[in-house]
Amino acid sequence: MNHDPKTSKEASPKSFSRISFKTIRIIILFTILIFIGLDQWLEKKRITDWEDTLWVVVYPVNGDGSSQSESYIRSLQTETFNSLERFMEKEATRYHLELQHPIRIELAPEISTRPPTLPTERSVPNIIWWSLKMRFWASRSDTYNGPTPDIRIFAIYFDPQTHKVLNHSFGLEKGRIGIANIFADARQAEQNNLVIVHEMLHTLGASDKYDLNTLQPSYPEGYAEPNITPRYPQKKAEIMGGRIPRSRLESELPNDLSDALIGEQTGIEIHWVS
Repeated sequence: MNHDPKTSKEASPKSFSRISFKTIRIIILFTILIFIGLDQWLEKKRITDWEDTLWVVVYPVNGDGSSQSESYIRSLQTETFNSLERFMEKEATRYHLELQHPIRIELAPEISTRPPTLPTERSVPNIIWWSLKMRFWASRSDTYNGPTPDIRIFAIYFDPQTHKVLNHSFGLEKGRIGIANIFADARQAEQNNLVIVHEMLHTLGASDKYDLNTLQPSYPEGYAEPNITPRYPQKKAEIMGGRIPRSRLESELPNDLSDALIGEQTGIEIHWVS
């Protein structure tokens, strides 16, 4: 029987080894991705099944290097953030959650480095790369001497005398990291806590419910009581809507967490509503 030299060459052991190695490499990478995805899914399920209290650790950062921010950070105590726990407990009761204490707040020592800044060009590759850098920075900057936090909130403080407007805060669901840009002023501690809760809920899957251009809460999901008559003025803010609507075009910031609640859509997103 005659053999085709070309066929013999294509089926050579050397060629077969190269094909096999490439296939094995693809299988290994695919397996790693499956395990990473499964691990993230299981972790998210654990966090949002609300069977256990979530440990939320606040990490202070001097955002502007000022003496005012440094002095305020030194004055911080865990009690500064007690209203976060009370708010979540009150809302959990309203939603008939079996867990009485959804979160526990802890305060970590000050962090000396600042987080990576958001890229000016918000392309998908840039955002992915920045997200990876943020998660790496968070893991390397952990100053908390205790159980591994479920959620890490980095509170970036600025002197209100020199920073009238702060950059947008944000929360990452992957990695459960929140960045809260807030003021180093005891008189604004409770409004700071509003920002912290908002970003904390982002890490649990809650979405923004306001117009990014006007900052007006979106109707109906961004309203605390979308079905009341008359619709305006609203009495409270939906926590992810951020503001209390006073008319269709006007709204104001709540004074503290007693002026806010978790709306139904947010409740669905954080798995408080089936």
